[in-house]
Amino acid sequence: MTGTDTLSSMDLAALLCSRVCHDIISPVGAITNGLEVLEEDNGEEMRDFAMELITKSAKTASAKLQFARLAFGAAGSAGAEIDTGDAESVARNFMAGEKPELEWQGTRVLMPKNLVKLVLNLILLGGATIPRGGSIKVLIEGDSRYPTFTLVCEGKSARIPASFDRLLRGKPADEHGIDAHAIQPYYTGLLARESKMDLVFDWVDDTITIKAQPVSVPSADEMIGVAQTSDMDEEIPQELADRA
Repeated sequence: MTGTDTLSSMDLAALLCSRVCHDIISPVGAITNGLEVLEEDNGEEMRDFAMELITKSAKTASAKLQFARLAFGAAGSAGAEIDTGDAESVARNFMAGEKPELEWQGTRVLMPKNLVKLVLNLILLGGATIPRGGSIKVLIEGDSRYPTFTLVCEGKSARIPASFDRLLRGKPADEHGIDAHAIQPYYTGLLARESKMDLVFDWVDDTITIKAQPVSVPSADEMIGVAQTSDMDEEIPQELADRA
């Protein structure tokens, strides 16, 4: 997948912040409403209702923030790896408050952070393709550095939003440019390009399959050569130290 990124780093940061704020403002507002009920009404029934609202909304806000931290945030230093088991847990907690049900299949491994961020953002894309709910099955296969992600999204009235094609290629969906509503698919395309992953969509009836796969995978001999070079680089300083 190719494309030209049209946003400055400042605009990208601002729009991602807007997206996160949009996602958490509803549960945070519900917490505020619950606290107001506790202050104004001493009735036992209303207090129980308020506490239930506060508890549920706090869990939702926490799940959304944890998901956003991993899907959009720095998630460690440059070159960091993330446990896919942690990503699965964050995704399950987030999707518990959404319409589609989530199924996750894949061996637990450490994976480069941008790849983990990519699969979480693909889950958001999958949710957008089945707005009435359904199921999203996530399958992670292959080497942790060169994985293949397959998401099977099934639901009534499944569709691929018309804006996805341009936004994933780093282009505005229309003359209005890119706003906070469009930033998530745009960012997903950016992650795919940074990770050298190709995105393919397939639509059959009420099932949409999203696949992300490496643009190219080194041969076994090439991967062994890289590993050996890395080992030599680590050994040279030690040899020099021994001679000193």
